[in-house]
Amino acid sequence: MNQCCVIGGAGFIGRYVVEGLLERGRRVTVLDKNASAPRIFPAEVRCVCGDYGEGAVLRDALEEADEIINLAYATVPSTSVADPVRDILTNLPAAIGLFEFTTGRAVRKIVNVSSGGTVYGSAQTLPIAEGHPTDPISPYGVTKLAIEKYAFLYHRLKGLPIVTVRPANAFGERQQPFTGQGFVATAIASILRGEEVVLYGESGTIRDYIHVVDLANGIAAALEHGQSGSFYNLGSGVGRSNKEILDAIRPLARSAGLEVHVKVLPPRGFDVGVNILNSQKLEQETGWKARVSFAEGLERTWNWFYDNHRRDAGARGGTVRNGS
Repeated sequence: MNQCCVIGGAGFIGRYVVEGLLERGRRVTVLDKNASAPRIFPAEVRCVCGDYGEGAVLRDALEEADEIINLAYATVPSTSVADPVRDILTNLPAAIGLFEFTTGRAVRKIVNVSSGGTVYGSAQTLPIAEGHPTDPISPYGVTKLAIEKYAFLYHRLKGLPIVTVRPANAFGERQQPFTGQGFVATAIASILRGEEVVLYGESGTIRDYIHVVDLANGIAAALEHGQSGSFYNLGSGVGRSNKEILDAIRPLARSAGLEVHVKVLPPRGFDVGVNILNSQKLEQETGWKARVSFAEGLERTWNWFYDNHRRDAGARGGTVRNGS
């Protein structure tokens, strides 16, 4: 039975990846800085709490692992712009350290989870296939691309069995709002709080949104069937603007007696205007397909946030009425 170590497994995407691996019959180790990780997962999941950039922690987590999925990343695009040096130092050395540590070890496959939304930069053609030029316009995207380059370097020069996955924008139940990533979660949470939803530009940016269950299954497909040294986009192939997302949320909000209030700010220079991914390579080589429609995923996400909002309001002793 394969033992897979999921680095960053206690995060939003990581939790779904772990659940999917368990359903596939794998044994799983989670390596995460989050000290509450052991309380998140069932008893059969081995949890190692710590920074994977520390050699002793990494050695402990990978003791029995023959597969690795690396989801760990310490920054988001907006924080990378505020402090580009921190973006490099908190992400790149740890990733290279992982590649160095695993070189020559009995590892069947490593999945490096990159960023389809940032490494390509401004789109020259749509949807974007893996052969599109990579010209990121944020420090976040530059560092993600640098990790990709090192991953390929270790594959080519040292035979490291690594594949890189470039995901689109994940959304779904349990996503943390107000982190600088995750427009759907932040928009829904803002509406439930009665706060304005911020758009950068009249319609915001256009992104490829994929439900987190489909994204997790795509990562697992790359682990099981991806070709070492290859890059795989992972998205829905459909672009939606922030304004279109809000238009889709509005009927759900009104059914709960809530309105959507929008605040428009100037566009940000580090935001790619349009990003839509072509995932045919992953589909053809692994058999993966997205199965959760956007409408279904959005409704599931809204219901999860709405139910938790009502429960939290009740726990505080407030009156729960019309979603408030």
